[in-house]
Amino acid sequence: MYSPAAATSATTISTPTLDAESHAFLQSITSHGGYAYARMATLAAAGDQRAAEAARDMAWEQLHSGPWHSVLPVWRDAYSMACLHVAKFHFSNGEFIDALRALDMGILMGGPLFRKDLDSAIEVVSGAKARQYHNEGADPDNESREKDGSRWLVCPEEFDKSKVQQILPIRSLSSKIVGKRSALSLEGFLREYFLSGSPVILTDCMAHWPARTRWNDMDYLRRVAGDRTVPVEVGKNYLCSEWKQELITFSQFLERVQSDGCRSKVPTYLAQHQLFDQINELRKDISIPDYCYAGGGELRSLNAWFGPAGTVTPLHHDPHHNILAQVVGKKYVRLYSVSYYEELYPYSETMLKNSSQVDLDNIDDVEFPKVRDLEFVDCILEEGEMLYIPPKWWHYVRSLTRSFSVSFWWSDCGSSTVS
Repeated sequence: MYSPAAATSATTISTPTLDAESHAFLQSITSHGGYAYARMATLAAAGDQRAAEAARDMAWEQLHSGPWHSVLPVWRDAYSMACLHVAKFHFSNGEFIDALRALDMGILMGGPLFRKDLDSAIEVVSGAKARQYHNEGADPDNESREKDGSRWLVCPEEFDKSKVQQILPIRSLSSKIVGKRSALSLEGFLREYFLSGSPVILTDCMAHWPARTRWNDMDYLRRVAGDRTVPVEVGKNYLCSEWKQELITFSQFLERVQSDGCRSKVPTYLAQHQLFDQINELRKDISIPDYCYAGGGELRSLNAWFGPAGTVTPLHHDPHHNILAQVVGKKYVRLYSVSYYEELYPYSETMLKNSSQVDLDNIDDVEFPKVRDLEFVDCILEEGEMLYIPPKWWHYVRSLTRSFSVSFWWSDCGSSTVS
């Protein structure tokens, strides 16, 4: 029988940054009015679990005291510190799922000061939980999922191109299709596409990624990430009034992905999240494409896009070079040249100035008369393909099946850092 004590005797959560910085940090938080927090954090360090939870609640209240940009950075670090204390207590009690949730919340909502401690703690807790899983035996439902196909994220028979055509924006796949190049050299990519700022589909570039098979396996995803907490978007897209964000476990998210289309008309989407900074096991399943070193710049952002069929990223543009790698499933992508700006009616608000007011799924010809006749290129991005999207090119993306994609943003040597 598995004993939590056996796991904790084998390894403990080490927090070198917390141990070294705690005194100075609590002085800093006190100077910002956090006297009660400092007292609770001190009691937590001395072994008081209730004090740790109280400190976390105090920091949480400060994080929600106003707009996110107005929150003092010291309170974000205070929240991370409290999450570490809470996680330590859960771990010592053998409550590994609760410990992981506390640590994930520290990563998602906290500051950078204690990030290394949070990451190393997650490795320890995940290792203990994996040993628990091994000792308790394999999932008894695995065989039945294998037989009925529910184990797989995407099955080949899910895609019907004739039906898909009916739900795509007007004129889709009837104009110019994005060209494909197989195993294109870095030099060829630089010369023919990067320097001219032209989109291209790159094939035969990620067959060696473990993700190509592992991420289609729901059991694998549950095993390596099921108990981790992730942010998701709920609603048609971020431009719609009913859109919202939630924090749920990865297993809960997978259940929603499987059920969408059956019970819910409101999709749940894990969109533009730095999942691979958070869950190292998934990061090991992919590699940075050599193309991302074109221009002598550096990688700026590595994001996950994971959700059911029907998720839409509305028409917008991004500031950096982008390779969208389609690991599992298929997506429709439409691109408009960087030369179009006024013709695509961008929002005037600062936060949305890179997004178009035009809903390609339902174009209002009276309000946006210039759009319908604009030239564009589009494609169905197939599993195992990468799409290069040059900076400032407008793009609209729709998942045609359940889909798991990775976007690699990088800058050339003259670009500024992503904020």
